[in-house]
Amino acid sequence: MTNQEKINRNAFLQNLGLKGAALVAVYCAGNSLTSCQNDSGVTPLAGDIILDLTDPKYAALKSANGYVVLSSQYVVVARTGTDIYVAVTLICSHQQQREITYRSGEFYCTAHGARFDNTGKGLNTEGKKGLTVYPTVLSGTTLTIKAA
Repeated sequence: MTNQEKINRNAFLQNLGLKGAALVAVYCAGNSLTSCQNDSGVTPLAGDIILDLTDPKYAALKSANGYVVLSSQYVVVARTGTDIYVAVTLICSHQQQREITYRSGEFYCTAHGARFDNTGKGLNTEGKKGLTVYPTVLSGTTLTIKAA
């Protein structure tokens, strides 16, 4: 099988020789199983996101450790230091919940407790898959979150 070929969970379990009740038991417990497919749930940004930091809706970004959630773009932006901004996906890699926030100097999923550092690296078991981080560019009072 090449890297390009995909196999669904049912076919995989049948290939292991599981049949009948054993197959049903394992398949029904499948909520704790994951497939080999890329199911991160993260959609690449359609284009750059430009924020005017003088806009009151981004007031939280005036303080270190402040953050805003851009729900329609599935992005969380945090100010991690003086003129340092980090943008990550709102979608947690653990179970694709849209629950990422910023607290105590790290990104955190309020659904299951996944933790990530400012580079997107997972800090605990739930965060082990990491988090998608987008490049940011600050020019005056304009913050650009780069799509690629």
